[in-house]
Order: sequence, then structure tokens, then C-alpha cells
Amino acid sequence: MIEPMTPPRLTPPSLTPPRPTLIADAAIDLIAEAGLRGLTHRAVDDAAGLSVGSTSNLARTRAALLELVLNRIVERETADHPVFAEGERPRAAAPARALLAEVGAEVLFQALTSGRRLTLARLELALEATRRPELRVVYDRLGARFAELGAALLAAAGSTDPEGDARRLVRWCDGVLFNATAGSGHWHVPMPEELRGEIDRYLTALLGEEG
Repeated sequence: MIEPMTPPRLTPPSLTPPRPTLIADAAIDLIAEAGLRGLTHRAVDDAAGLSVGSTSNLARTRAALLELVLNRIVERETADHPVFAEGERPRAAAPARALLAEVGAEVLFQALTSGRRLTLARLELALEATRRPELRVVYDRLGARFAELGAALLAAAGSTDPEGDARRLVRWCDGVLFNATAGSGHWHVPMPEELRGEIDRYLTALLGEEG
């Protein structure tokens, strides 16, 4: 009698994030908790539960570590919003102005709630970029993605100066994030409905009343 073959045991895929992701996320948490003065290669190793030297092997200099962190922040901030994906524009049936208000409110609310630590870390890095030209270049390059998306939606919404209006809208968004995390409004997190209403009013100021 031939014994039935035992099917091979499949090893479940590891749930441990890749090492660069693990290191970047640990660094983000350190920056959010202690500011940049708390960020060292050794502190990241400890926070990530890795052996000493793991972070320096990946990012040998502080500048390289900061760039790794900035890229990871943008990756996490945009992960849940397909509108940021190259070549994709979800909810295409929605008018561009309505889509801009809806996505803007979603992104801001996430940044002030579940993504608050990311926002705090990004604010710390924005200040550091004023002192580090090499970080300024990286910060501006990554930030341009948001402005480019805003300009595309504003153009579709009828703006006669989409790039200028996008800069103005990004300035307003940056002000909301700072105010509600570190500024005088830190005690109040605006709800999505409130944010949508404010964005609608701001778009009216930029573009005029909808026809």
C-alpha cells in the first residue's frame, strides 16, 4: 500500500517589516518623542530592537538617516490615499473642486490624528532643513509632490494660476497642521466636516463662486 504523500509545509511569510522600514519607523518615533536631539544611530538601534551598528550600516551619516526618515514619512502619509499614486486619480467622476476638498480634508485629519507623530517629526525636520542645505533639497523635492497634485486639481477646477494657487493652498495646509499640533490651536483637532468647509471657503477665495 502506497502511503499518501504529505504536502509540503508552507512557511508563512514573515510579518517583520524590512530593515530600512523598521529603522525609519523607529527614528520617526524617536523624533516625535524627543526631537532631533534624541536621534542617534545607537538610539535607533535600541528602539528598533536591532543589534548595535545596524542603523549606521544602512545610513552611515546623520544626513543619510534624515533623508531615510523623510522618505518614509511621505510614504506613510500618502499610503492610504491612492490619489497620490502615479497616474491614478480615484473618484474621477467627482468634480475636481469637490475632490480637492474631500481629499484635502481626509489628508489633514489623518495628519492630525492617527498620523500626528508623523506630523510632529516632519515639523522637526522642516526646522532642521533651515540649517542643513542638503536636507532642504530633499524636503523640497518630496514636498513638491503635494504641490504638483494640488496644481493639477486646481487647473481642472478652473484656476487661471494653478501653480500659484497650489502654493497658496499648501501654505494654508501647513498653517493648519502647525496650529493644531504645536501652535495656539493644539487643543482643538478640527473634524473632517470642519476641514472640508474651511477648504471650500478657501477655494472660493482662490477661484470665486462655483458656477
